Amino acid sequence: MKTVNIRLSTIADVREFVGDIAAFEGDVDLSSGRYVVDGKSIMGIFSLDLLSPIQLTARAEDDKAIDDLLAKIAKFVIAE
Repeated sequence: MKTVNIRLSTIADVREFVGDIAAFEGDVDLSSGRYVVDGKSIMGIFSLDLLSPIQLTARAEDDKAIDDLLAKIAKFVIAE
């Protein structure tokens, strides 16, 4: 399991993000405040506050798969 903060500023960002993680075999949760949604759900993402950073938590049996996912979505990751 790994957790990072991301920013999705536009509709195009959300669409690209969901497309990038769709093939990921593990679970991706996005949380903003007290809300947690499935990171593969466009509608769920739009229910979050996109003006603030969003916490992404990725879970998979293989840590390499998580590292590959984070590399794929690196443009959305915010340096902590």
